[in-house]
This record gives sequence, C-alpha cells and structure tokens, in this order.
Amino acid sequence: MTIATSAAQAPPEPDQPKPPSHGRWWRLVHRWHYDFVGLLGAVICFCLSLTPSLLPRGPGLQAVVGGISAAIGYGLGVLVVWLAGKLSNRPVRRPGRTAWRVLALMAVVAVLVLLYLGAGWQREIHRLTGLDEPARPRYLLVLPLAVLVAVGLIGLFRLLRRAARAVGRLLGRVVPAPTARVLAGLSVFVLALGVLNGVVLDGFFAVTDNSFKAINSETEPDVSPTQDALRSGGPGSLVSWASLGKQGRNFVTGGPSVEQLRRFGGLGVKRSIRVYAGLDSAPTSRERAALAVAELRRTGAFDREVLVVITTTGTGWVDQDGVDPLEYMYRGDSAMVGMQYSYLPSWLSFLVDKERARQAGRDLFNAVYGDWSKLPAARRPRLLLFGESLGSFGAESAFSGADDIRNRVDGMLLVGPPNRNELWRQFVAGRDPGSTEILPSYENGATIRFARDPAVDLDGPAPGWATPRVAYLQHPSDPIVWWSPRLMLSRPDWLREPRGADVSTGVRWYPFVTFWQVTADMAFSTGVPAGHGHSYGAEPVAAWAEIAPPDGWTPQRTAELTGLIATRDD
Repeated sequence: MTIATSAAQAPPEPDQPKPPSHGRWWRLVHRWHYDFVGLLGAVICFCLSLTPSLLPRGPGLQAVVGGISAAIGYGLGVLVVWLAGKLSNRPVRRPGRTAWRVLALMAVVAVLVLLYLGAGWQREIHRLTGLDEPARPRYLLVLPLAVLVAVGLIGLFRLLRRAARAVGRLLGRVVPAPTARVLAGLSVFVLALGVLNGVVLDGFFAVTDNSFKAINSETEPDVSPTQDALRSGGPGSLVSWASLGKQGRNFVTGGPSVEQLRRFGGLGVKRSIRVYAGLDSAPTSRERAALAVAELRRTGAFDREVLVVITTTGTGWVDQDGVDPLEYMYRGDSAMVGMQYSYLPSWLSFLVDKERARQAGRDLFNAVYGDWSKLPAARRPRLLLFGESLGSFGAESAFSGADDIRNRVDGMLLVGPPNRNELWRQFVAGRDPGSTEILPSYENGATIRFARDPAVDLDGPAPGWATPRVAYLQHPSDPIVWWSPRLMLSRPDWLREPRGADVSTGVRWYPFVTFWQVTADMAFSTGVPAGHGHSYGAEPVAAWAEIAPPDGWTPQRTAELTGLIATRDD
C-alpha cells in the first residue's frame, strides 16, 4: 500500500486538468494528493463496514472499524492505479472536475444511506441480543470519527513512503536507482516492523504484564484466607494462600456452601474439594501440576464421586457457572483442580501465552490422569474435564484426537472454543455431510456433540450418546468462535449457511471488512446478555446434565438448578 500511494503523490501530467480556483472540497483533495480511485475504494469499504456483523457496536467502535476499512479501501484503490500504470507503461490519466463532482455526490448519498441503514441494523442486532435499541441520531458520530482514523492511517503510510524515498536517494549515489528503491523500501519496512515489534509491542506487553502481575497479587475485598482444609491455601495445604493469585483465591473460596448444597440437595451433602496452583506456587508448569496432584491426594480427592480437571483462562479465571453445577448435582461429593499459567487476560494470552496454555492443559491433565489411572477401576472417581474460551484450547491439548479422548476421560465440556482450537477445527472440518458449521454433527454424535442451546441440541440422533460424552457449546453470535485471519480473504462456511437465531440475516462476508468487524466484536463479546456472544450464563447446567448426570437425576432437577444459577447471576 505504501509503494502504491506514491502514484497519488506524483505531479500531474502537463495535459491534465488543473484544480480550478473555486471548490474548497476539490482543492483540499488535490492539495493533499488524494487519489480518485483510492477515495472511491475508501467510500466503498467504509459503506461496507456499516453492514451488520455478529454483535451490536456503538458509534466509537463502529468508527474504528469504518476508519480502518476506509484506509484499506484507499490503499487498494491506489494500488490498482499504480499497477495499471506499470502494466500500460504510461501514466494513468487523472479524472477531471466532473468526475470528482460525481464521486462527491455519490459518496455523500451512499454514506448517508448506509449510515441510516447501519443504524437500523444496529437496532435489530440489539433486539436479537436482548439489549435496548439505541437512538438513530447518535450513529451520525461514526462519520467524523471514522474520517479521523482513516486520514491518520493514510498519513502514517505516507510518512513511511517519504522515508523510503529519502533512503532511496541516499542509496542511489552508490547503487543503480532501481536497486536503491527496492533496498530503500525493504529497509524502511524492516525498520518499521522492528520498531513495532521490538519497541511498541514489547513495551506494550511489558507494561501490561507488569500491570496484570500487580492485579494478580490483589485480593477481592470480600475474599479472606480460607480456613477449610479441603481447599488449597487452607490449613495443612501444600500451596500457600499468597501464591494462589487473585483468581485462584476467588476459586478456592468460591462455590456453594454446605448450607446451599443442603437446601438444593437435602441431607447427606459434603463439603466439596477445590485445589489450585498459582503461577507463584511453583517455578514451572510441570511442577505446578505435580503440586496440584499432591494437593488432590492430601485432600482425599481421589475418593470422591467425581473429579473435575479445569483448564483456566489467561488470568487463571474459572467460570463459576461452568463448575458450580457439578457441586450441586453431586451434593458436594466432588473435587476440582485448576492451575494458572499466565497473568494476562485471554485475548492477550492467546497472542503471547498460547503455548503456555497448551502446556498447562497437557501437564495438569496428564499429572491427574497418571494418579487416577493407577486406581482400581471400581474405585476411580468419574474423571471430567472443563475449559472455557482459551481454557478449552488448553484442555484440548491433552489429547491427540477423538479416540484418545474416549480412552482417557469420562466426560468433557468445552465452552466458547476459539477458532484456533486444533481438535475443534478437526471435528468441524470432518463433520457429517449435510450438517452446518454453526451446529455440526460429528460421527453422528457418537461421542462429540455441538450445541447452541444444550437443553435442545444435545438430545442428538439415535442410537444415543455413548460414554464418554464430549460437548462443545458455541453461540452463532460468538466472535471468539468464528474469528480467524482467514476472514480477510476467504468466506467461511458459517457465512454461507442460514444465519443463527441471534445473528442478523443481513450479515454478509466482504474481503478485509468482515475480518475487522468480527475483530471489533471480540472486544465486547461478553458485554451482552447470557445466551449470546461469548456469554454462556447458566447453559453449562443443561450440558453437564447430559454429559455426566448423577444417578437419579431428572430434567426437572436440571430446570431447577438452571434457575438457581441464572438467578444467582442476576
């Protein structure tokens, strides 16, 4: 794009029309050397960015998406002009005043129409996701903000182009001019990339790592050191309270109390076991996993009816709505174990700590499985695995495929899997003919099933769901599930199929534009009501009731527990 921009900066040919002495807009365009085709591309891409995507967007976020899309459209337009000039071996004639006026008129009409339609689409998406509809007039803020973003990005590329030209003039004194231009362009590109990667990004990650590390050492105001010997950090624990980290302390002190379990399940309940190893609990992932297993032994976890291995998200967070239902279902006769591998939130961990998530998931499960598999089959607790978001990525990493899962686990629930999950992609790509990407069927649902609504979708086809059972929960409107770099240039199957119930029928795929739309959706994927986006609420209750129901469990109990968890979250 930066090389192509030079075509817009070249001086006009002698036979080209000069700007008249009137027309402020036209004079401004020529003064800053904006290219006609580039501006046409910018308008088209900006208008396309106003079309609906998965989740509702406010004016500020829409302006960022629109500005980036417009800058890309401008660059593509300039690139077309530059290539046309090279292929024809002569300068491309510039449009005259009439063409500029037509472009201006078309741009104004198209932008105003798409802003109006875009506001309507946003109101529709708000309705689909259970949010109040925004007023249309505030959507007009999108245009000026998007223009600022686009102009800033175009200006940045022009500065890089000027730097390349300056370097080229210096190199031209010692090497042939064509070689000098190529070397100058590469030098500036490599230097800019080095500054971005070595200074900007490294500095950003250093600052964020220190910030989140400080947050990790904090404790919620209503959380105090546990005095429960069945919890890590409590009396007799091999893990210190201070080493658990913020999310670890929340986890070991969380969950239903004995009294709450008794109110739901009646007499005969137990105090559940919760084990956790924080980043500061041991130096390496394997040592933390070994420490967690030692804690399981200490607390008698292998004598419980069910044992749950949890792969956490980036900060070490465990979704209580995903694991508390099992403590209610098994009347506290349960043990859970989790392990922290990062200070960073999931979206940052996925960029810089993805390998840590993979290693942690593998190390923890293998360590637990090593002890569990040595027990007599009749004495083993039911071994379950849970992961949400990036945690599902780590949980998958312990297995090589469907057969490995069947051989080593009694049940697994993975919620909101990122698109980069290797096994998830393998299962979706190998789905049964006729099934869709948003709700695949794999091997006729023999072991692995997918659900938008687990209360409905996990019933599945005959001959029934064999044991072990594995379930993926994925909303049609969850951008975490559908985001991929491939969206830039390739239309995915989920945008070829009929849209999901909470996705606007107006969602379409456009090169580059859709990628930035879904990227923006990820930023607020949990800021929508439960049942939409990356917010799964009490849905794990119905999923666990299908995956690993205790003896005598009924659909009525599932409904009661779902209501209890959902009400607690309100």
